[in-house]
Amino acid sequence: MAFTASPKLALKRGALITAANWHVVLVQFIADSVFTALLAVPVVGGAVLVVLTSGLDPQTLFQQGVRRAVPAVAAALLAHPLALGAFLIAVVVVLLGGSIFMAFVKGGSMAVLAAAERESGSIEHPPLRLAAVQAASRFSLERAATGAQDLFGRFTRLGCGLFVAYAAVLGLAAVAFTQGGSGTAWDAARLAGISAGIVTAVTIVNLLYLLTQIVVVVDDCDVWTALVRMSGFLARQPREIGLVFAVGFTLVALATAASLLATAALGLIAVLPFVGLAALPLQVGAWLVRGFVFQFLGLTALVAYLQLYRLSAGGGAGEGRPAGGTGDAGGGGA
Repeated sequence: MAFTASPKLALKRGALITAANWHVVLVQFIADSVFTALLAVPVVGGAVLVVLTSGLDPQTLFQQGVRRAVPAVAAALLAHPLALGAFLIAVVVVLLGGSIFMAFVKGGSMAVLAAAERESGSIEHPPLRLAAVQAASRFSLERAATGAQDLFGRFTRLGCGLFVAYAAVLGLAAVAFTQGGSGTAWDAARLAGISAGIVTAVTIVNLLYLLTQIVVVVDDCDVWTALVRMSGFLARQPREIGLVFAVGFTLVALATAASLLATAALGLIAVLPFVGLAALPLQVGAWLVRGFVFQFLGLTALVAYLQLYRLSAGGGAGEGRPAGGTGDAGGGGA
């Protein structure tokens, strides 16, 4: 099939399909919230270990600020290898368990969105009708559960590869951080450059990870085949992919800035007597809105990538098949 979609229309189609399948936004928000809560458990446990093993005063520790508290916590853990080992094991267990859980949920979500994108008409072209958008809904518990089961193994293997990539980036960053002196303007600039490089590398890794997931879903292939086809997709459509990424990244940055401003404004209200009680439901509401907005933006970009790949020269291989509909077919090659 010839490539006919533009990034603008792809993003518009992504927003409409995501809105029609709003259930997926809700599921992803709940899953991310659960994962964040699980990750907070070992972090809080590590703080408790530091207080118990080092005798540091919790109030004094928190009053020191992040720049002084983090080195103090790290030094206390390094001085107690047993506590440090327990903390690291807890973090790894939560990360692995949470990642497996997220791979299962993400498989169901992507199966639903891929089916909606593939089966919906040209709803991105005017005139825009509510009935056409509502007809693009493909969410059902059965479809989501089937997609999650079919894609779980391949997404789990992809997640393991993502951890390896993260470890490589962090390892290189650790080596770079240990080089050079300290206390000079040049060293501060070097550290800032390394930090920016880490953020850039992680962003690129996440984009490649998402595109590979999309290829797995659309073509229903194994991970290694998906990596090859994803590389071809990048080579064929770098401009379109870059534009979708740039728009999505800009929207997320603007939403983050608006969220920070709202949080600061609510923080000023919270310090006032009695009036501050009203800030609590407002803060909860702002947290919910922020979570839903971020999920909506992320899924909109995901559907845009889905269409770009499906309509590209190599993206029609899986067209006409339900996403993840062959169970373990192709899953053993990774």
